[in-house]
Amino acid sequence: MSELKKFKLINKIEGISYIILLFIAMPLKYQFGYPIATKIAGMIHGLLVFAFIYQIMEAKKEAALTWKEVMLYSVLSLIPFGSFYTDKLLNQKINN
Repeated sequence: MSELKKFKLINKIEGISYIILLFIAMPLKYQFGYPIATKIAGMIHGLLVFAFIYQIMEAKKEAALTWKEVMLYSVLSLIPFGSFYTDKLLNQKINN
């Protein structure tokens, strides 16, 4: 599997973990009093962020991503549902 495809997979998993953290774990903590939800989801998401950073650097080396693309994908990862747009951009890059 190419580094770009690995990055695409990690991006998708990290994006889903971010959605779970924001829209499931945080309401469980603040609305229903279950702080363990954010501890678990936050730890998993944090590990996936490190995997995201590692994999985007590997993809940059192998797939010749530009720094502009790296920054765009990184910023999109901070926006809820932004990783799904990154997935679309990566599909275009892989198919070309």
